[in-house]
Amino acid sequence: MNVLLDNLALFREGFLGTLSLTAVSAVLALVLGLVIAGFRVSPVPPLRIFGTLWVTVLRNTPLTLLFLVAFFVVPKVLFPGINSFVLAVCACGFYTSAFIAEAIRSGINTVPMGQAEAARAIGMSFTQTMRIVVLPQATRAVVPPLSSLLIALTKNTAIAGAFDNVDLFNIQKTLSNDGYDIAMIFVWITIGYLIITYAINGLFRLLERLFRLLEILLEVAR
Repeated sequence: MNVLLDNLALFREGFLGTLSLTAVSAVLALVLGLVIAGFRVSPVPPLRIFGTLWVTVLRNTPLTLLFLVAFFVVPKVLFPGINSFVLAVCACGFYTSAFIAEAIRSGINTVPMGQAEAARAIGMSFTQTMRIVVLPQATRAVVPPLSSLLIALTKNTAIAGAFDNVDLFNIQKTLSNDGYDIAMIFVWITIGYLIITYAINGLFRLLERLFRLLEILLEVAR
């Protein structure tokens, strides 16, 4: 307990740093993933090509390489002086968005094609069809894989600690240099990650139950 109690402020800072990285990266990944999934099923060929390239490139690129590009190429070529937190969020968010896009696309494929065709037949645009007809039905199928992807994102943020970001994994260097037992340092760091991942898992379990309850209520209403 001394490792934790003697360095409570440091652990709190690292925990909040990991939480911030995870939350902001998750929002970016979800927004981008939804847009790219829309591109992937779009009737417009250039959008489909862009969506396919986005998913293929990012899913097959190591996250560490994305961090290297973000921190050593982007500031020199595009945005000099950009904040390290923003760079870490972009690396994690862009990487995860490719996987989320595929999860959403798989959910979209569970919706019968006839419903989208019927929506277009009554004059709905592609965007309206996706927003009103397809995505609401695909949501339940998408929730379980999204939970796993956001948990993986939480663990992936540990890489940001090596790139001048304060997070749970980063504080182990400070504590190790101060002479604390490395095993106990990692025990408390692991507990910190478990708190975040279990919270994400609990949130998505709640969402699954709510969707199940909503489906039951709709069946009763019919």
